[in-house]
Amino acid sequence: MTAESVQHRAQWPVPPQDGYTVDDLFTLPDLPPHTELIDGSLVFVSAQRDFHSIVVDLLVNALRRTAPPELKVRREMTVVIDRRNGPEPDISVVRAEAVKSRDQTCYKVADVLLAIEVVSPDSEARDTNAKPQKYAAAGIPHFWLVEMAGQDDQPAVQVYERGEATGTYALTGIYHDHVKLSVPYDIDIDLTAIDGL
Repeated sequence: MTAESVQHRAQWPVPPQDGYTVDDLFTLPDLPPHTELIDGSLVFVSAQRDFHSIVVDLLVNALRRTAPPELKVRREMTVVIDRRNGPEPDISVVRAEAVKSRDQTCYKVADVLLAIEVVSPDSEARDTNAKPQKYAAAGIPHFWLVEMAGQDDQPAVQVYERGEATGTYALTGIYHDHVKLSVPYDIDIDLTAIDGL
């Protein structure tokens, strides 16, 4: 090993015995962009596929078009669930009063009405299992899971609603071409528009 290779080695933070907290997530220096905190562990996100990027753009723009003034659509912002969990949904619909400043880096889970995850190969288990369970347990009323489907690699949007009695999500529909919903507000999205992006 040469001196040069030692100098370029990444210095990874050593986790505390009880795991990291949300305070650590916001204060540790030099964390990669979009680092998440799941069960006290830091999760680093890999580079995203083109599908992920254009689907997030499509959904953010469409959701903003019909969002009422009391709601705001945000992408890739940390949602603080508790001291050991600060996931970063790809898209969140939050109460407008939760948006305090342009310096803001997170939202409280109580202010989130809809969390959306666009599945990537490296995050499939988190996006389909761990994060939806945490979102439901924390009280986020609506959740969408978006996957690449079919021979044309088109988005398939699975829409879930949280049951108050169970505190878990139930699937309310799967959409391939068009998402038209009335909750959490009137939403109308042409998923085939991805072809023009």
